[in-house]
Amino acid sequence: MTENQKPHRGPGRTAAVSRGVLASLVALPCIAAGIAWPAPASASQALAQKYSCVACHQPATKVVGPSWKDIGARYGDGKGTAAQLAASIKAGSSGKWGSMPMPPQAQVPEADAQLLAQWLLDGAR
Repeated sequence: MTENQKPHRGPGRTAAVSRGVLASLVALPCIAAGIAWPAPASASQALAQKYSCVACHQPATKVVGPSWKDIGARYGDGKGTAAQLAASIKAGSSGKWGSMPMPPQAQVPEADAQLLAQWLLDGAR
């Protein structure tokens, strides 16, 4: 049998295999990203504990500082941005919630401050 006489298998099998390989290559980074980046809410709850935010802030009760719920209510719904809130976390603030100042949290990396801020704006869920 010559090259031209070989039975035609059609594009279906080759295309299907190529699509399967391509889908696997596309899915792999997505799966890896899902493993590398936990869901934002659980990551931020863990970050709040890691950076001792829970010493002054609780989910629904004012302790030393406002509750996470109150922060979300004040700055959520477009009233503030994650960047603004992250800047307050890093630099500290005073007079926003009464006379007790929030000390600067310079040890919190910018990426973690952004995660925490967005988590608060999303209602700390």
